[in-house]
Amino acid sequence: MAYTDEELTKFISEPESHWIERKESFAAKDKIYQTVCAYANDLANSGKHGIVWLGIKNDGRVVGVDVNDDLLLKIDQIKAEGAIQPLPSLTIRTLTIDGKSVVAIVVSPSSLPPVRYLGKIWVRLTASTHQGNAEDERQLNERRRTTAGRSFDSEGIPTASKDDLNLRYFEETYLPSVIARDVLLANGRTIEEKLVTSRMAIGVAPCMPTVAGLLTLGLSPQDWFAGAYVQFVRYAGKDHGGVVMDQAQMTGNLETIIRQTEEKLKASIQIPTSITSQDLEQRFPDYPIAALQQLFRNAILHRNYEGTNAPTRVYWFDDRIEISNPGGPFGVVNENNFGQPHLADYRNPTIAEVLRNLDFVQKFGFGIQNAKDLLMANGNPAPEFNVSAAMVIATVRKRIS
Repeated sequence: MAYTDEELTKFISEPESHWIERKESFAAKDKIYQTVCAYANDLANSGKHGIVWLGIKNDGRVVGVDVNDDLLLKIDQIKAEGAIQPLPSLTIRTLTIDGKSVVAIVVSPSSLPPVRYLGKIWVRLTASTHQGNAEDERQLNERRRTTAGRSFDSEGIPTASKDDLNLRYFEETYLPSVIARDVLLANGRTIEEKLVTSRMAIGVAPCMPTVAGLLTLGLSPQDWFAGAYVQFVRYAGKDHGGVVMDQAQMTGNLETIIRQTEEKLKASIQIPTSITSQDLEQRFPDYPIAALQQLFRNAILHRNYEGTNAPTRVYWFDDRIEISNPGGPFGVVNENNFGQPHLADYRNPTIAEVLRNLDFVQKFGFGIQNAKDLLMANGNPAPEFNVSAAMVIATVRKRIS
């Protein structure tokens, strides 16, 4: 929302931050353009309109600026030149403070990030502006898709064709889970039309597989997405880099990857037997497989598949299991509310649909809570989550004897 003159006046005394910058004049044009670009990107996702003050020193002293046609023309050029793309939305406000004129350039967050100045992304999380890195770009891309376009997993891959898909698997295994058999028999759709209606492809002539289509049906999905596999390592001891007792790399489509990994998990679980004082035999696994499945499938569902070669990782130690996936929280989920029941958002909504159709997900938004309940019932501590913008690591501790 736009600021009132009264609000802007109060902001003059605010220290510089990710949304406030002070300049004595327009002399540092390049720096001002970079800051406008950063405000438009709003990497912090604060929703705040950024302000570039002209006529105020870094220490907050008002020195004033000559608000003439030349200055206003220079500010107008921020949009007119087209050096910042997409064009930023900004307004120019002039205020009089202690008898001196100051200008506020107010920049709205863009609905189409990432925004670039001369081909480069600029971001701002503190009182300084810097060039964005690959992770910053990924986050901004995801935000654009959340607000204004397709999710990545529903985008078509122009260099792929239906020949890259396992069409037998599609018709015999996947499609019947999507569309009732009698409907399939009655509607007479072509294979291309079936792929499109199940969101595995876009268009019928030519038929362009989607990201989800290649991950679900691809003959070799890793040819398209190098990180779309699972790395399993079992270490002797409690430390990373210890002696490797077992390791495997699961590749193939989503169903194959999930089933192979979960078979590995089942084979690694130990079920010790204890005798009670009443000579009753008790058998509790060191980890409940259903809890591990919930957390592992969560990683497959919510991971980032775009622009990364990092796999989903399952590391097994003597005292714990670590399940990690590239890509931090998405949408309404953040580092502070991560794991709360009923709270969910999906960077991969089509993959979420695929896992539901393949019966790997029964209920959305309850996976973590179900895992907590299963672990508690088995005598394991609650899972721990290390959540950052780039990765989520779920740690499951061994059952307490």
